[in-house]
Amino acid sequence: MDGHSDPDRSPDRPRIFGIGLNKTATSSFHEAVTILGFESLHYGGPEAAAAVQRALDAGAPLLSNLDPRFEAFSDIGLLSRRFRILDEQYPGSRFVLTTRPFADWIDSRRRHVERNVAAKAAGTYTGTFLVVDEHKWTEEWDVHMERAHRYFAGRSDFLEIDLTHRAEWAPLCQLLGVAQPDVSFPWSNRDTALHAPDSAREEPTSESETRRSAP
Repeated sequence: MDGHSDPDRSPDRPRIFGIGLNKTATSSFHEAVTILGFESLHYGGPEAAAAVQRALDAGAPLLSNLDPRFEAFSDIGLLSRRFRILDEQYPGSRFVLTTRPFADWIDSRRRHVERNVAAKAAGTYTGTFLVVDEHKWTEEWDVHMERAHRYFAGRSDFLEIDLTHRAEWAPLCQLLGVAQPDVSFPWSNRDTALHAPDSAREEPTSESETRRSAP
């Protein structure tokens, strides 16, 4: 799966799917696979979510309505929670579950809400992610992790990695079958408190949607 020389651009070719929840260093994952030479789509805004939803509604392969040049995907909730379907539709793909210490993840989401509340008061945020709900977030985390661990148990095409703590190239490069680059591993959004909210960002999935999206 060499992003520099692979001539295969067929729509159903193997891809790289980041299946970690948001706030698990998905931006760093995106930058890393980009450095490794893969065309990567991170988040993609409401347009990407709508494209995947149309495919779901039509019973089509989930990437059908996205630009076929992309080889890696991350922080697209409609994809990351449907890894079983992606595994069936794009055989030979690689799956990366980005994670981080649970307390840090909760804190990151809490600060995200606080930024959104301040931005809404200033008239610069129109989204709905405005309530800290640690109970719901905890259930979302537990359900997603349990499903991923159960489905990918013992498989060599799956990697679980914490990119927030001493991230190194070796595990990811080994999974993807590429050489390690001679640059430091990227760490994006290190100080999320300095980043303004994005009114178009996809909000974390609700408990009910998490359950509906189970494979």
